[in-house]
Amino acid sequence: MSLPLLPFPSGCVVARLVRREKRFFVHVLIDGKPDVAHTNNTGSMLGLLRPGAPVLLSPAQNPERKLRWTLELVWCGTAYPRGGFWAGVNTSTPNRMLEAAFRAGRLPWAEGYTAFFREKVRGESRLDGMLEGPGMPRLWVECKNVTMAEDDVALFPDAVSARGLKHLGSLESIVAAGERAAMFYCIQRPDACCFGPADMIDPAYAAGLREAVGRGVEVYPHLAVLSEAGIDLRSMWLPLV
Repeated sequence: MSLPLLPFPSGCVVARLVRREKRFFVHVLIDGKPDVAHTNNTGSMLGLLRPGAPVLLSPAQNPERKLRWTLELVWCGTAYPRGGFWAGVNTSTPNRMLEAAFRAGRLPWAEGYTAFFREKVRGESRLDGMLEGPGMPRLWVECKNVTMAEDDVALFPDAVSARGLKHLGSLESIVAAGERAAMFYCIQRPDACCFGPADMIDPAYAAGLREAVGRGVEVYPHLAVLSEAGIDLRSMWLPLV
């Protein structure tokens, strides 16, 4: 079996969630003993943080870091390891996945592009990726992590995102200048068959996304494939609703 595009490091553990504290700390039980893990997810993680739910923690790669664990996955369902599925909550995953999928030739909408650049500045925004290819317009990409779904629809955002709305405006200006611009939504849960903006959470972002699409910004919501071994990506993207 081939490795996932983003394999987890060795030493991961399955723990039990106790509670989230503020934005960046998650209290857990590892083999029944209390510990604290770091989470980089500043969203609400709506519907995911159930006390007692299994969580997958990866060991910190920097031995000097204060917290030795990072929250990667949260189990959704009634029973582990069956009767549910993993949802990915690490918000660094979409950026890493974009580059890994590009280099593996897994992004049909990026065919013909040969070079990938991380975190390129365009105007007042720093965008997650920029692609170049011979005879092709530059392609600017902004990445977002999706962890919320309702009635088979993956939804973004799960909290008000003024920064995300600003990025949509930057992408619109790129299209107006004659280049390509796209949103890459990495849907880190398997129970969705389409994607849409979360009007009930952030109506301004929802309106902004629809306006951006009308002005030529491309939208590519891809389903991630999650396991305790790592994270992979389906090449075909979900329809936008």
